[in-house]
Amino acid sequence: MSDPTTDPALRSWVPVPSGSDFPIQNLPFGAFRRGADAPRLAVAIGDAVLDLRALAEAGLLDDVATEARAIFSAPLLNPLLAAGRPAWRAARERISQVLRAGDRTLHDAGANAALIDRADVTLDLPVAVGDYVDFYSSLEHATNLGKILRPDSEPLLPNWRYLPIGYHGRTGTVVSSGTPVTRPRGQLKAAAGAPEFGPSRALDFELELGFVTGNGPPPPGVVPVARARERIFGVALLNDWSARDIQAWEYQPLGPFLGKSFATSLGPWIVTLDALEPFRVAGPPQEPPPLPHLATAEAEGYDISLDVTLASEIERARGLVAQTISQTNFRAMYWSMAQQLAHASSNGASIRAGDLFGSGTISGSAPDTYGSMIELTWRGARPLSLADGTARAFLEDRDEIVMRAWCEGEGRARIGFGEVRGCIEPAR
Repeated sequence: MSDPTTDPALRSWVPVPSGSDFPIQNLPFGAFRRGADAPRLAVAIGDAVLDLRALAEAGLLDDVATEARAIFSAPLLNPLLAAGRPAWRAARERISQVLRAGDRTLHDAGANAALIDRADVTLDLPVAVGDYVDFYSSLEHATNLGKILRPDSEPLLPNWRYLPIGYHGRTGTVVSSGTPVTRPRGQLKAAAGAPEFGPSRALDFELELGFVTGNGPPPPGVVPVARARERIFGVALLNDWSARDIQAWEYQPLGPFLGKSFATSLGPWIVTLDALEPFRVAGPPQEPPPLPHLATAEAEGYDISLDVTLASEIERARGLVAQTISQTNFRAMYWSMAQQLAHASSNGASIRAGDLFGSGTISGSAPDTYGSMIELTWRGARPLSLADGTARAFLEDRDEIVMRAWCEGEGRARIGFGEVRGCIEPAR
């Protein structure tokens, strides 16, 4: 059934610049602040944000969900996530309607002030993250890491093609875009001798997307892969920063710990699965076939382009354009979001409203499509040359990483995710 909210012919009465990430077909959800005020929920439209609390107070969202005024007056998206997919869908349809060209609902309700220039607000974390899981689901990334770390062995470990490998991270260090990232300290092991404790010398980014879950069918417990999309509210940009040297010493046998738990940057906008539906595609072939709890006949991939830029402190001071160091696409991810969620719940683990699941590093097959510094420089063997005349094996202090993502195609509206950025501060 066609979805009128994604109709490429739709136009908004709000000006939307050509090439904007946020046409009326997108309407991603987020949160913003004005000065010292508490956060408010919003959707992005063009260069503006639409204040959902103002809409709720005007009674314009009353028919969207039970307790709608409380849901949309909350400072975070968790109450909406808990309301389930029918409420998510109804909210999207209502917001789309009041923004369509010719609609006078906001004007007639005296709610025109609900539309605010995005330059006049500060974007915040959109959700209180309950649990955070990060996966390792790119075949290309896993193969590259295997070749780098185990050059004399089979790159993929025997379990990789049978299940989405993941680890549990820390929610307390999930931070909003633009939050400075302090270089972590940890135990560092040289080729010989005892480890030392000090600042990471192999600080890295990881280009990812993260999906956020909500309540709804099936009941708490196992989420069948065929119904996983009913529990996924939407997708945001994610940078799961990594200290490769700390991780290399600590991760055996229990996996990532301090080398990953110091910072994870989450983008400010959560793009709903409804907005992404025109870009849902089949994922790559899986061989051997997945076990029954992960098998699906549905197309579960998404055609999402991504890129990463790096700018040194010197380049920013000189006004130089940030250097694009990676361009890739999410459609090649071996394990889909639906499979990740089904697997995460397959032992009966609870899935709650506001849980965050990282895709794992998104890498393609060519060197300029790799989603981390360890791959781009092959663990320092092939340093990146920057426009300021310096080179990078890993990230240095004051380097700034910016990630962007978008979907586009002939006859379809561009759906963008905005950006997630982070600048490295020296160790304390």
